[in-house]
Amino acid sequence: MMKVKVGIIGIGRMGQYHLNILNNLPEVQVVGISDINQDRMAELSYKFDVPGFDNYKKLIKKCDAIFIATPTSTHYEYAKECLDLEKHILLEKPMTTDIDQAKEIVQLSKKKSLILQIGHVERFNGAVQQLKKIIMNPLYIESKRIGPYDPRVSDVGVILDLMIHDIDILLNLIEDNVVEISAMGSSVFSTFEDIASVQLSFENGCNAHILAGRASQKRTRELSIMQKDSFIYLDYGTQDIEIHRMAKNAYLLTPEEIRYSQESFVEHLSVQKDNPLKLEILHFLECIKGKEKPYVANEIDIKSLTISLKAMKLISEKRKK
Repeated sequence: MMKVKVGIIGIGRMGQYHLNILNNLPEVQVVGISDINQDRMAELSYKFDVPGFDNYKKLIKKCDAIFIATPTSTHYEYAKECLDLEKHILLEKPMTTDIDQAKEIVQLSKKKSLILQIGHVERFNGAVQQLKKIIMNPLYIESKRIGPYDPRVSDVGVILDLMIHDIDILLNLIEDNVVEISAMGSSVFSTFEDIASVQLSFENGCNAHILAGRASQKRTRELSIMQKDSFIYLDYGTQDIEIHRMAKNAYLLTPEEIRYSQESFVEHLSVQKDNPLKLEILHFLECIKGKEKPYVANEIDIKSLTISLKAMKLISEKRKK
């Protein structure tokens, strides 16, 4: 079996997650890793028994595919260099912080017939994939993704750090154009927005509210969907889905008072649970081999980034007033 030769640029938290999975896949040869933190690179090189490259350009030339898990501000530079050298890329989200740069690397990947996969790992959550099969004309969606502040993510705010996952999922579920965006937010620990509330209105009439925060000591990742005859709740962490269906409602008249009675039944959906990051990596490898087509089109990546940047701009403008 011909192994896919891969390298990882950026061995922070996400880079280490990638390395741990890749190093245990029989169809992969991890050619090496590269990071500007020489001590961390040396430590992981020894731990995983993979070469460390001081010069990332030498690593790129030895690989079929590159995993980029560096700070967002460097994504464009690394991605463009990899594409110029004819390498497939799995690029951690967000793609870039500039929409023109994002469009440029997408166009370059298409011109060279290379796979450019953005790390929207939640798309590979078993519950999210199951959810897509049961959503029918949603009326209102509410998403909440909050947790503690992580000082290691210092170059972007909570929208590009966390909320972009939820924007991407909404675009996948609703499949319609966003016609109105409103947003508000505030900074707590950084110079960027650490709490953000974004409202999206879609052309088909569906409305969505997305809350993301990195100023809470409790970690919550959940999605609620209201449809005509059902309420659907998803817990990203446990990958559990509950469907609340209305069974009966009536007014009960007694000598003392009038009471409203509503009965419903709850369906717990069975979901095949696996490591979403592993599934994302396996999908990327199958796309490289030509056995699968990319699950998320780059045009959707551009769309979710555009909405994210628009929300950030609205928050920034309000903070300046």
